[in-house]
Amino acid sequence: MISRRTLLRATGAGALLVAVPVPASAAGGLVPNVFVRLDDAGRITATVPRPDTGQGVRTVVALMVAEELAVETGDVTLEQAPGDTERFGPQTISNSSSVRQLATPIRTAAATARCLLVTAAAQRWGVPVAECAAKDGAVCHPRRGRLPYRVLVGAAAALDPATVPVELTPPEKWRLLGKTRGGRVDARDIVTGRTRYGIDSRPDGGLVAVVARPPWLGAVAQAVDDTAARALPGVVDVFPLTAPGEGQGGVAVAARSTHQALRGRDALRITWTGGTPAADSRAWLADLEAALPTRSPIDGVQRVYRMPLLAHAPMEPMNASAHVRPDGVTVWAPTQDPGGLRTMLARQLGVPVASVRVEATASGGAFGRRVEPDPVLEAVACSRRTGMPVSVLWTRADDMRNDSYRPMSVHRLTAEIGADGVPVRRTHEVVTWPLTVLPLFANPALIKASGDHFPYTVPGEVSVIVRPAPLRTGFWRSVYSGQFLYAEENFLSELAARSGLDQVALRRALLPAGSRLHRVLDAVAEKARWSRQEPGTSRGVACLEEYGSAIAVIAVADPRSREVLRVHAAVDVGVALHPSGVRAQVEGCVVDALSTVLGAQITVREGRVAESSFGDYRWARIGQTPDVDVTIVPSNAPLGGLGELAYPPAAAAIAAALAGGTPVTGMPFGTDVG
Repeated sequence: MISRRTLLRATGAGALLVAVPVPASAAGGLVPNVFVRLDDAGRITATVPRPDTGQGVRTVVALMVAEELAVETGDVTLEQAPGDTERFGPQTISNSSSVRQLATPIRTAAATARCLLVTAAAQRWGVPVAECAAKDGAVCHPRRGRLPYRVLVGAAAALDPATVPVELTPPEKWRLLGKTRGGRVDARDIVTGRTRYGIDSRPDGGLVAVVARPPWLGAVAQAVDDTAARALPGVVDVFPLTAPGEGQGGVAVAARSTHQALRGRDALRITWTGGTPAADSRAWLADLEAALPTRSPIDGVQRVYRMPLLAHAPMEPMNASAHVRPDGVTVWAPTQDPGGLRTMLARQLGVPVASVRVEATASGGAFGRRVEPDPVLEAVACSRRTGMPVSVLWTRADDMRNDSYRPMSVHRLTAEIGADGVPVRRTHEVVTWPLTVLPLFANPALIKASGDHFPYTVPGEVSVIVRPAPLRTGFWRSVYSGQFLYAEENFLSELAARSGLDQVALRRALLPAGSRLHRVLDAVAEKARWSRQEPGTSRGVACLEEYGSAIAVIAVADPRSREVLRVHAAVDVGVALHPSGVRAQVEGCVVDALSTVLGAQITVREGRVAESSFGDYRWARIGQTPDVDVTIVPSNAPLGGLGELAYPPAAAAIAAALAGGTPVTGMPFGTDVG
C-alpha cells in the first residue's frame, strides 16, 4: 500500500500532482488526479506529461495506465499535456529520465482510479473491498457478479481519494508491463502519416517564414536589399531578427506559403560582415591538442584520440509555430521542454504565465537539440512583427549548418602496464569545449562528471581542460560520455591486443565481482558466442553503467571490407516495462554509433559548415546496418534510463571491431578528423 507521504518522498515534487485530487465536480466523470480520468461512459483518458520525441513515452504511459486499470492499451485514449509545470511537474526530456521519473506517478494515478472504482463497487454490493477485483474494464465479485466502470464512475467520483488506500499491481500479476508482446501504440498513425508533427502544425490562415542565415560563423547583416523579394507573389514582409531573444539572427521572409517564402529568401541581396570567415575546424582540433599538458602524469603506453563536431540531424528539421495576440501567445512546437519554454516565453514577453500556451507536438527526433528554443523564438518574433500566426521552417541545410553541435575534444590516455600485461594505473587527459547552450558546462568538474564513467578497477586520474568554444555547442545524445568512453574502451582494447589478452577476459578481471556490468558482459559474451570467433572477422567490446542502467556491447565486423556484420547488446535497465521499446532504443543508438564511426562528422572550412544534408553528412544507410541482437538481463535494480545508454559502448565496440587489433585514434574511424 502506498501512503501519500511515501509517494511524495519517493518521487519528488511531481508526485504532489498525483496526491492532490481534482474535485470531480470540476471536470465531470471520475478525475482523481491530473493524469487519468474516466468520463461518464467509462472511457479512459490518460494525459502524457512529457513530449514523445521518438523514445516511446506515450506507449509506456498507455501500458502503465492500462495495467493499473485492468484494461487493454486500446482502451486508453492519450492526450499530450501542454506546457504547465505547476500541474504536471517537470516536463523536460533529458538525461534518459522520462520513464524513470514518470513510472511511479503515472502508475499511482491509474491505480488511484482503479481503487476508487473498486471501493465504489464494494460499497454498492455491501462486501469487503478485498473480495472485489478489477478486470477487463469492470469490477468483479465471485458472488455478486460484474459492474462495468461506466456504472461506477459517479459513485467513485463522490469518494475522497485521500481516504482510499492505493495499491499498485505487483509485477507478478502484470499482464502488459514487462511482456514481449506489443509495439508502439502510435505505430499505425506514424506509418500512415496521421501523426501530426510540429512541421504539420501550421495554424489556419497563418504565414510561413524562413530565415536568411549568416553564410559564415558569427556574421551579421550589414545591408539588406529586399526589393526583389517584396515584389514576389505571396511575400508579406521582410525584416531582420537581430534583437536579443529572437533566435540566432538573420533576415526573415514571411509569405503565404513555404515555396513563396523560400523564393523570397533567394531573392534577397544581403551584405554580411564580421564573424570568423577564416575559421577552420582542423585548426580548432590542432589548438585543442596543443592545449594538452606538455607531459603526461605517468609513463607508459600512450594514445591520443580526436573527436569531431557532430550535428543532431533529426529527421524532422527545426520548426515552430506561434500566434502572438494582445491577450497572450500560443506556440506549437516539437520541443523537449514545453513547461520550461512556457515559463521562458512569459518572462521574455513580460506577460503572465497563464497567458502562454505551449502545445508539444510529436517530434521527428530530438537527441538533445530540441531542448533549445531558437526556432520558437524566431516564430514568436515573426508573429509579433506580422500580427498573424507564423510557422518558421528550417530547411535541411539550415538545420545542418546552424546547429548547436557536439563539441570537439582531444583525449590523451596513458597506462602503466604490469608484468602480466594488465594495466595497473591510468591517466585520461581531456581538452574540450563547454556546452554554450548551458554556461554551467564551462566547469571542468561538471564535464568530468558527465563524461567519466570508467567502471574498471584501475586506479588513475582524469583531468579536463576547457577551451572557449568557437561556435554553438549543445547537448548531443549521451553528451560527453560518448567521447570519454570511446577513447577509454578503445584504449583498453589496444592494451589487450598489445599484451595478447582476451578483450572480454580482461574486462571481466577488471570489473568488480558480481557487478551489474559483470552480468551484462557475461550475457552478451554468451549470446555472441565469444569463445568461437568466425574466421575473417574481428570483434570489439565495450561496457557502460550510466542513467541507472548497465550495458555491454559486442560488435562483429569484417575489417577488410569495413562492414559491420552484427552487434550484440545485453542491457540491465532494472525492470524493462516495455521490452520492445528497450530493443528499439538500443537499435537506434547502434545506428547513430555506426554512422559516426563510419564517417559522419561536421567540418568547417572558410568559416562555413561544409555539410548541408545527408548527402555529405553520411548517416548509415539501410544496406550498411548490421543485425542487432538485444538481450534484456533481468534485474532487481531500480528502473533505469535508456535513451542514450547504448550509443557510447556501441560506438567504441564498432570502432574496435573495424580496427581488427590495430590502434584506433579517433572518430570517425580510418579517416581524417575535423
